[in-house]
Amino acid sequence: MMAITSAMQSATMGMQRGINGLGENAAEIARSSQMDGSAVRDISKPLVEQTQNLQQVEASAKVLKTEDEMIGRLIDRMA
Repeated sequence: MMAITSAMQSATMGMQRGINGLGENAAEIARSSQMDGSAVRDISKPLVEQTQNLQQVEASAKVLKTEDEMIGRLIDRMA
């Protein structure tokens, strides 16, 4: 049962990290659009990180889904 809990915790933490990162990226992009024309801010880094954070959320969601399916199969076999 410990491995299942660990997988769930890892997936949940991964999703939370990705969501937090998406928020930070969005804030950084928004800040850059509020600057006056004299200072141009490079937003390529937060855009790349945004894609990485989205992929982290998607991958963590797949881990959670796989774990759920495995638990379902185990319950079906035990029933």
